[in-house]
Amino acid sequence: MNKFKKEIFKEYEKLRTKSNEELKRRKQEIYSLLPRTKEIDKEMAKLSISISKKILSDNNGNYESFIKDLESKINTLKKEKALILTENNFTLSYIKLHHNCEKCDDTGFDKSTNKLCECFFSKLIKKTYKLSNLESVLEKENFSTFNIDLFSQKKYEDNTLSPRDNMKRILTEVESFVHSFNRGEENLLLYGTTGLGKTFICNSIAKALLSKGKIVVYHTAFRILEILENEKFNKNLENQEENKLEYYLLFNSDLLIIDDLGTEMVNSFSASELFNIINSRIIKNKSTIISTNLSPIQIKETYSDRVSSRVFGKYKMLNFYGPDLRWEK
Repeated sequence: MNKFKKEIFKEYEKLRTKSNEELKRRKQEIYSLLPRTKEIDKEMAKLSISISKKILSDNNGNYESFIKDLESKINTLKKEKALILTENNFTLSYIKLHHNCEKCDDTGFDKSTNKLCECFFSKLIKKTYKLSNLESVLEKENFSTFNIDLFSQKKYEDNTLSPRDNMKRILTEVESFVHSFNRGEENLLLYGTTGLGKTFICNSIAKALLSKGKIVVYHTAFRILEILENEKFNKNLENQEENKLEYYLLFNSDLLIIDDLGTEMVNSFSASELFNIINSRIIKNKSTIISTNLSPIQIKETYSDRVSSRVFGKYKMLNFYGPDLRWEK
């Protein structure tokens, strides 16, 4: 994890260097085309130095009127420069420093909170995904590679829609979820037996939102329980820093995908912590997707009423059914 952090901060340094070089190039371009702008910048620099010298040399503090006069001159020069630029079809932002992330100015620390920026976590997650080979999985399993023809057009059991028509309905729902994701108001419960495409759909959503720069965390329920147990009980863990970050992201990522709910060991601790995650994310308007082989009735029987009521009340439920596709291929 420390290795990744160092790599990311080096990337930020390169971004800042590149931004400064590009600004320098744009300024030279403007100076060459509009020489008066260079003269104005020099005049403003001299006036700023005069203000600093006056403040440092005047121990009595009798410099207020002097500074006001110089600041007025600086503002006049700024207006003249702005007019020259706009008259020659240049925006004022053209000669300002441009950053990839305006929240942190490519430092990794949010200017408003002085905490690690969202873009830092996004970069970190992409690096960990590369290490875990999930990136290669997402390249294979995404909306563009989804094959609707794998699903049967025949009526299945007592369901109104065929598995194919049902999957078309599900695709419409999840594509809408991705499209309107910034609202952060929607959660999804994907349920049905194994081999029906739930994990493929989860991967497709993850791929689409990662491509939009969102912070997506994807864990099995078993792995989430491990993270929770390590945070609560294993304070001397060797990779404690990594676990703390994973724990933080369970609550604060843009999207949390919980795969295979019900495969973990369910007890009072896991049920309580699951409720804590689900409830906290609902309060924060952070979207969550749960994928499970359990039916709604089994979810209610397996977990507490608090968990099931929050899920059934706040999640859009998408039922996957049909023949097991693993045997159909």
